[in-house]
Amino acid sequence: MLLSKFIDYLRLEKNYSEHTILAYEKDIEEFCAFAKANYEETNLVNIHYPQIRSWIVELVENGISNRTINRKIASLKTYYKFLLKIDEVQVSPLVKHKALKTPTKVQVPFSAEEVSTVIENLKQGDDFESLRDLLVVELLYSTGMRRAELIGLTLGDYDSGQGLVKVLGKRNKERKIPVLRNVEVTLQRYLQERNTLADTSNNAPLIITKKGVKIYDVLVYRIINRYFSKASNKLKVSPHMVRHSFATHLLNQGADLTIVKELLGHASLASTQVYTHNSIAALKDVYKNAHPRNKK
Repeated sequence: MLLSKFIDYLRLEKNYSEHTILAYEKDIEEFCAFAKANYEETNLVNIHYPQIRSWIVELVENGISNRTINRKIASLKTYYKFLLKIDEVQVSPLVKHKALKTPTKVQVPFSAEEVSTVIENLKQGDDFESLRDLLVVELLYSTGMRRAELIGLTLGDYDSGQGLVKVLGKRNKERKIPVLRNVEVTLQRYLQERNTLADTSNNAPLIITKKGVKIYDVLVYRIINRYFSKASNKLKVSPHMVRHSFATHLLNQGADLTIVKELLGHASLASTQVYTHNSIAALKDVYKNAHPRNKK
């Protein structure tokens, strides 16, 4: 009962995405199963930290990464904050918990040359799917939008007069992103084909399959994986890596961090700063070329 109230809270008050809600629900149900099996406890209100700590130990022993464990505990933390909010508990059992240490992973973005190779290869196609896939790559790379944001775009979100696309981000926060002229050319070509296949009302999905239905998560991943795997030997190939490349390339070219933050739809600069790790080489070049004391 309390879990269902928590799910309603995430959905209705916090405006979390269904994907995020399902992840929270799965993590909490997993701990519920552990508590029942090991302590015969079915009500998480009665749980204390040593019981949670024993779950953490079991996860570690089962080879679960610290990063994944931290995510599961974060789900529990949020749940107990909700229980505090509705006066079901007086103190969270996780109030003094410290996250497990995780290695800092610097993800290497696609190079500008790799992205260009993908785009040029896609331009060779002459069917609807090739044109749509080209638009998917160009929109992700030129705007930095998330996969879910791309999928959620409607025809009414694209303002051809202003050259802007309206994106609905996390927590239903809207932002408008400029569309590059060459991407607008692709968009216009795509719309000519798309509008013969599906509904053309403002609320209709912008990106569709050849059957006229809205594009979906797995298909976006397949598109990126199919083309970028041919152009790059990087192990990490995903829509997020295209977003990662967008941010890194802007920063490498001297874009202001706060502007990149707004384009990405981040709530804080801390989220955007992870992309500055990949800009160190460019920063060194600028520093060496600009500092008067650097000997040529």
